Parts: sequence; C-alpha cells; structure tokens
Amino acid sequence: MNTHERIRIKDIARMAEVSVGTVDRVIHGRSGVSEVSKKRVEEILRQLDYQPNMYASALATNKRYAFFCLLPQHEPGEYWTAVEDGIGHALDTYTDFNIHVHRSYYDPYNYEAFVNASRSILAAQPDGVLLAPTIPHYTLALTAELARRSIPYIYIDSNICEQPALSFFGQDSHRSGHFAARMMLLLSQRADEIVIFRQINRGILGSNQQERREVGFRDYMQQHHPNCRIMELNLHVENGFDDPYMLDHFFAAHPHVHNGITFNSKAYIVGEYLFDRQRTDFNLMGYDLLERNVRCLRQGSIAFLIAQQPERQGFNAVRTLCEHLIFKREVIAENFMPIDLLTKENIDFYKN
Repeated sequence: MNTHERIRIKDIARMAEVSVGTVDRVIHGRSGVSEVSKKRVEEILRQLDYQPNMYASALATNKRYAFFCLLPQHEPGEYWTAVEDGIGHALDTYTDFNIHVHRSYYDPYNYEAFVNASRSILAAQPDGVLLAPTIPHYTLALTAELARRSIPYIYIDSNICEQPALSFFGQDSHRSGHFAARMMLLLSQRADEIVIFRQINRGILGSNQQERREVGFRDYMQQHHPNCRIMELNLHVENGFDDPYMLDHFFAAHPHVHNGITFNSKAYIVGEYLFDRQRTDFNLMGYDLLERNVRCLRQGSIAFLIAQQPERQGFNAVRTLCEHLIFKREVIAENFMPIDLLTKENIDFYKN
C-alpha cells in the first residue's frame, strides 16, 4: 500500500472504522479513547508506516504552505492540463496540511513572459516552487535566486542540469529521441526520407523537451541510418489556419515522403490533416495522450504515440515538496518517466 496516498486522517478513520476525532486523539496521545479503538487505530498506523509524531507535529503547527506553480499557457485538454490534474489530486491527498498551490502561466514563445512571471513569484515569497523551465538562460535567473533564498524548487517536464533542482520529473529527453528514431526505423522500414514537423513562433520552439528529443532522434539516425535525409517543416503557432496549405505545399513538393514525426504534443495537427486528405500511406509518430491525438491514433492517421504520464509528474512534484518541507524526508533528485509506446491496439488498456 502506498503510504503517501493514505495519509489523511479521515482515510485512517474510515479504515479503522472509528471517528476522525478518535484518530486525532490517538495520534496526539490524548485520553478518551477505548482500548479497542486505540489498538485498531494503532494497527492501521503501523500498516501504513505512519509516523504519528512527525504527522502530529506537522498538523499541530497549523502552518500554511504556499507553493507556486509556473507552467506554459495552454488550452483545456492540452498536455499541461494533465499535469494540473495531477497537482489537483495531490492537493486533495495532502489537504490536512494546509497546502495551497498558486498557478502562474507564461507564453512559451515569449521569454519576457517567463521573466515577468518569475518576478511575481519571487515577490510572493513562496515556500516552494514547481516550474516547467524555459531555455536555461532565463530559467537560471529564477532558480539562482530561489537557491539564494533557500526556497526549494522542482522541475517538471525538462531538466536544467546547470542549476540542479530539489527534484526533477520528466522523461529523459535525449533517450526518448533515441527511442523514437528506433521505432521510426522499424515503422518506415528504413526509409530514405523522414520529415520532422515543428511548431515555431519567431524562431522559438517553445519547449526544451522538443529540442532535446530532436537532438536524440538525429543522433540515433546519424549512427544507424546516416544516409537518411531528414527534412523539417515549421508550422506556425500563431497562424494555424495556414497549416493545411503549408502541408499541401510540402507534400506536393515531396511526393515520396511517407514518414514523419513531431516532438511536441500536437501531433493531431498533422494527423487531422492526413485524415481529411484521406492519406493512408503516411506513417506519423507523435507524443502525448491529448484527446485529439488519441482520436487520430484510433482512426489510423497517427501510427504511434509516445506517452510520459503527465498526471504523475504533477502529483509527485507536489508530493516531493511535502516530503521535503513538512515531513523532512530525503527525496530523489531525478525521477524519469517511462517512455510508453501506444498504438490503436493498446490505447484503451493503457488509459484504463
């Protein structure tokens, strides 16, 4: 049984079939509890590896913990929505300890927006910070100041090795790119041409993960299939209505390209285009279980999706701050998410 998902007093009370007040009295060593109920509660605490003194102390202080979360701006249903769902689950789990998460957002294609959001967070004097880093130059300005103030922070999705965080939750981006290249070679039967679809705004990719995945992909291809021609098509973030025309133009100019990949979470942009154009001869790979991506996977316009459990990243980031600040436990510095390969044949089992 996972201790950290069963720490609420009301859950212990339910398991021991006693009242919340009874559990509270046992934890604090107060009288007014029958011997039978006391033994029942103590047995549940033992099974859960519950440490009464530690938890009692945390509860008794009645301290409020203000965590700040800095994420890229996103629409409902996109990748970061799942991260926020995990954060919400963690808040429910640790509700007894006065945890509050204040959420801030930045335009991932505007570095100044990250800087401004960082300043606001620092001014609020947080107890801990969860952040999805932008490029190192701008991220380090925030994390260096957090470190100077001894404020713990956690990286979500991508890591900045130059300024290690208390903990990191995300995929090994470079290895994920290797994995994608290996799967692409199997899927394409070592095709001589592959296209990488990007989303770019004013030359900015908007994600460290995308860039590092692409580097890993290219490294693997160079090592194992150096004669493959890798092309790029940059789709524009702010002018999405132009995407079909850009894709029409690309495929008209390159009629023999039948394999492609996108390293961001919006593979559905190409997948929906392929479905609308009734292109069944193109193998597309992408990342993340957005609803629109999954729809394309089921209908066959995306061949493979690589998933990384974003809900788990959000939950464990909050949990780790709690472990560190409230329960004074040692935490693991690097926590790599699995690299899960999904197809229309296994997607339903995975989501369940």
